[in-house]
Amino acid sequence: MKKKILQIATAILLLATGCSKNQPQPELAPETIGKKQQGTNAAILATATVDANTVQQKIQGFGGASILTWIADLTSDQRTKAFSTSSGIGLSILRVMVPTNSSSFAAEKPTIDVAKSFGAKVIAQAWNAPPSMMNGVHLNTGSYAAYAAHLKAYNTAVGGVYAISPFNEPNYSPSGWMEGTATEVANFVAAQGSNCGAPIAGPEPLNMGQTFINTYLANTAAKSKTSFVSGHIYGAPPYNLGNIGKEVWMTEHYTNSSISGNDWGNAMNAAKEIHDCMNVGWSAYVWWYIRRSYGPIDESSNITKLGYVLAQYARYVRPGYNKISCTSNPSSGVYVTAYKSGTKLVMVIVNQNSAATYQDFNFSGINVAGFNRYFTTSSANLSTNSFAVTGSSFGVNLAPSSVTTLVSY
Repeated sequence: MKKKILQIATAILLLATGCSKNQPQPELAPETIGKKQQGTNAAILATATVDANTVQQKIQGFGGASILTWIADLTSDQRTKAFSTSSGIGLSILRVMVPTNSSSFAAEKPTIDVAKSFGAKVIAQAWNAPPSMMNGVHLNTGSYAAYAAHLKAYNTAVGGVYAISPFNEPNYSPSGWMEGTATEVANFVAAQGSNCGAPIAGPEPLNMGQTFINTYLANTAAKSKTSFVSGHIYGAPPYNLGNIGKEVWMTEHYTNSSISGNDWGNAMNAAKEIHDCMNVGWSAYVWWYIRRSYGPIDESSNITKLGYVLAQYARYVRPGYNKISCTSNPSSGVYVTAYKSGTKLVMVIVNQNSAATYQDFNFSGINVAGFNRYFTTSSANLSTNSFAVTGSSFGVNLAPSSVTTLVSY
């Protein structure tokens, strides 16, 4: 009986200390997390499995908007903080508005040029066509060619953009900007999509409406002229659109405009939202205003907590990386996505738990000697340390309420 009790006690001790691992568990700094937490409920823990051989969607990036019609342009300092991967957030997408007046085109160019210099893609959306081309809030069918020429002139004036969306939330009637049914938007793209000066992004619906998108793509000419599907998730959680034959970009959302960008709880909500967008197979996530009190950079030019959360993805998961198969929710409150580029493996881990949480990982299809770890908490911004791994498994302690990025070396 004593021998059996001793065997049980030994098993519990091994579980609590993580002694089954063939390398020491790296500690977090500056927060002292230590070894596997004694209070962890082992019943809710499971290994996160990463399979680098199972390649999913191509990642195009993470970004934000600068809309000069409504707010002042980004300053030189703010542009660097937005797009630099070494001293800033590392945004790789800039979203801008196509003005209705061509005399305003040139004002967009300075920020566009800086974003491009950091390797960012620029996407331009039109909220309205010039008034002469509209009948109320609708685009005149007889103005299709003139509107395409207007978009092309914008593209030329700013030195070229990655993609243009001719409509912004065309299914949102209370907006006051240009409306259109999915059929109307598709008809314009089918007729003039090749004449807008840049590849077409569309149809840009509110709520990323599946019916709207499917109806738009049912127009085979419009689909052939559409580079990628785009839309916004206001009022709708991220979901898999199915096999639509196009990349999906989430091109506008914010979580709460009445809460500071430094509110940690709200920043963690954004972290989980980005995870969800990537987990359902989307290729891009674009926040609303880059500089705003509730955005990634505040009005005093400081990177906010939200900005550092965005950086956990944007700095390290760069355009051209591929998402790979990974256990999305291996433990209660823990959410993981994994990416690769060549021989580099990157994992972003959101820990919603209020206590430090131990998480096991194993991986296949890629060789890893160790990881550089970057993590952001309510009191730390992109803190970093490194640890080696042996074999194809390891475990880490995740700081309470944190976002952690592991970059292999």
